[in-house]
Amino acid sequence: MTLRVSGSRLVDPEGAAVRLRGVGLGGWMNMENFITGYPANESEMRRSVREALGEERAELFFDRLLTSFFGAQDARLLASMGVNCVRIPVNYRHLESDDRPFEVIEHGFRHLDRVIGLLAEHGVYSVLDLHALPGAQNQHWHSDNPTHVASFWRHRHFQDRVVYLWEAIADRYRDQPWVAGYNPVNEPGDPTGRVVGPFYDRLVKALRAVDPDHVLFLDGNTYSTDFSVFREVYENTVFVCHDYALAGFAHGGPYPGYTRGEWVDRAQLERAFERRTAFQRETGTPVWVGEFGPVYTGDPAVDEQRYRILADQLGIYDAHGAGWSLWTYKDVGLQGLVHAAGPYMERFGPFIEKKARLGADRWGSTMEESADLLAPLHTLVATEFPGWDPYPWGARYQTDDLIRHVLIAQALLPEYGALFRGLGDDEVLALADSFALAGCVRREPLIDLLTANLAGRPG
Repeated sequence: MTLRVSGSRLVDPEGAAVRLRGVGLGGWMNMENFITGYPANESEMRRSVREALGEERAELFFDRLLTSFFGAQDARLLASMGVNCVRIPVNYRHLESDDRPFEVIEHGFRHLDRVIGLLAEHGVYSVLDLHALPGAQNQHWHSDNPTHVASFWRHRHFQDRVVYLWEAIADRYRDQPWVAGYNPVNEPGDPTGRVVGPFYDRLVKALRAVDPDHVLFLDGNTYSTDFSVFREVYENTVFVCHDYALAGFAHGGPYPGYTRGEWVDRAQLERAFERRTAFQRETGTPVWVGEFGPVYTGDPAVDEQRYRILADQLGIYDAHGAGWSLWTYKDVGLQGLVHAAGPYMERFGPFIEKKARLGADRWGSTMEESADLLAPLHTLVATEFPGWDPYPWGARYQTDDLIRHVLIAQALLPEYGALFRGLGDDEVLALADSFALAGCVRREPLIDLLTANLAGRPG
């Protein structure tokens, strides 16, 4: 028997409390633009690479990337740090395709099975997270959304497919004790707030019919911040909050200090955490922060402040007995404990710098890139449509999303794909192997900070 919820704690089969603390495996089975350096969304990126390499060589690259991105060395590193869980984001496209809905792709489980097994060998739990759903469950790139419309909530067909897919996933892992549980919908963004609650009711019932034992990790609406959509407290369930610090974003100000007119210090971080976890504390359910973590800049003085943000957040979580999953383990340099080097960064480094200059990635953008170009448009929108407040983050963010993170990002896709043209098999494999731990650069201050915290030595 695996973990279960007992009051406000997770416990193992012997009844001992288990506080899940670890990392998210972002960029692996759900690729993201800022994590692996491409523009726009995953499916469009894959299309551009296939056009450049052809089907067979593209499959060679992507399969090798999945193999290299996480292997035995990665599992050993995390276990040596004291990590006891890894949240594994998955894009539905590995397990079901749009042209053959309701047909589970057995071959798509091979890497997921492999990594669950590697982690289990080291006593590390996996939390399975469906990060991208058919039709896109939120408005941004990380649900593999090429637009700004979360169509998942508009079409029953997409919802039916997800219920069917989760039944298959639960049936596969129902007897796997090192799977801590299922995180069925990452950061839902239902603009009406009227569909997500009934959908959760339906999904929970379907999952429980297949697997009554595993813990469910359910995100609140509006990117895991709004828990008013839950009409009941389901049994054996953790309600997951995400807790990104305002000052830790790419556009964050000094810490302590002002970011976008708001003073941010440790007290503000704790107030934000308490607000985001009010539902969990009121219902007496476990507190687990599914995502959090600052963005690093390469400026030693700024990054030292970002480490302080992280240390303060970890101290707050310790004081409240909260579990957590830091975003993210591995990338090209923004947030990861380790980041890629070698042939991939040599070939794509200048392109990644161009993306940064244009502000083409939401997560790596300071909101100041292309200011001269966009300032008149922001002024026009504010002047002509003063009452416009689109879901989820308002007019300024919506304008940026449409121009920079959709239009400019998609315009960059052919340039990214062209960088693969003319490469032989060995060169393609070398690009993928740049993400293998042996060739990665370790962010030692971050690793040391996390290791000390996990060992009970807060920074």
